[in-house]
Amino acid sequence: MNSGQTVFAQLMFFIPQREFNQCVDRYDGNYHTHKFTCYDQFLVMCFAQYARRNSLRDIESSLVAVSHKLYHSGISHAVARNTLAKANENRCWRIYSDFAQVLIKKVRPLYQDDSSFSLDIDNMVYAFDSTTISLCFKLCPWAKFRTTKSGIKIHTLLELKSNLPIFIHLTNASVHDVKILEKLYIEPAAIYVMDKGYIDFFRLYHLIHTKRAFFVTRAKENMDYAVIKSVNVDKQPGVVSDEIIKLTNYQTFKTYPENLRLVTYKDEATDKVYKFLSNQMEFDSLTIAQLYKERWNIELFFKWMKQHLHIKSFYGTSENAVYTQIWISVCAFLILALAKKKLEIDVSLYTFAQTLGLFLFERTSIKDLFNKIKTPKFFDQTPNLFSLSEI
Repeated sequence: MNSGQTVFAQLMFFIPQREFNQCVDRYDGNYHTHKFTCYDQFLVMCFAQYARRNSLRDIESSLVAVSHKLYHSGISHAVARNTLAKANENRCWRIYSDFAQVLIKKVRPLYQDDSSFSLDIDNMVYAFDSTTISLCFKLCPWAKFRTTKSGIKIHTLLELKSNLPIFIHLTNASVHDVKILEKLYIEPAAIYVMDKGYIDFFRLYHLIHTKRAFFVTRAKENMDYAVIKSVNVDKQPGVVSDEIIKLTNYQTFKTYPENLRLVTYKDEATDKVYKFLSNQMEFDSLTIAQLYKERWNIELFFKWMKQHLHIKSFYGTSENAVYTQIWISVCAFLILALAKKKLEIDVSLYTFAQTLGLFLFERTSIKDLFNKIKTPKFFDQTPNLFSLSEI
């Protein structure tokens, strides 16, 4: 595998070629293409991600500077910036969206035992939320969501036991978060943790409760309800009350006719009082509060993503170009995650990515590279997929 190959070529070795070609064929990605194929586009964009190139001109000049090493890296030639721009504008972004799902299925089993998840429960636990990426209003009017602002939302379902995103969906920033619940495949017995922006009792009932799944969210202040039963609780951990309630507003009761659980919790560190709403009736009240606390991991993931995925400056301004760059960025880091596990490199993904970015065109084994380099201990205290301690 490593004979004469650069570090970049060794990383690209982990691309499942057959599945990639299937994604390309599904959308006729190589139609009327002779030299610069979708695979070539993917390799160049991955290079731009790992090397943190800021513009099309930057990508072109960097490739020209190492043109004598491109053959051994799998890149056919130093592509002109106009050619790359045209490919990003015209080739369907869904090719790389579908390929990201392929990579997620391959990476997910490898990180099941790496979790810092603190609760001892058998159910699968997911956090669902979105983050907004700002765009220039004048250059991207297609993404308008305010009078003078443009942006897109990255809706993400994070598996909390592995800190791995298993569902990502891109929309205009004007799309309300709760509508994306309809895009999810709801697993029976799974627990979905969301903030109160996702409270829509019709969707919570028909999309989650009737599928025999569970949700944990924060109750809105103006929610009308009646207490049916109060449960005795141990107030030492911070739990104030645990109540079984029924919605009393006619419309909300009509859309959610079943009982709900309302757990009131006081954070002793801040003296703030939180009310958690759930349809999970079996867990103790403290577990409900702790489940919502675990939701913070998705906020950390979004922060990590914005800092370490190259999605702050874009190489194109059309919807297709922006979506293509985001999806290939996701794919590039999933490839890193796959390589790190397969090669048994015991450092965080952040350190892995940063180190390889410095040696992309060196002809040395990745394993030997990390054997030679002594990584500072403070960098790698959390060797999870996304090392949240390094944000």
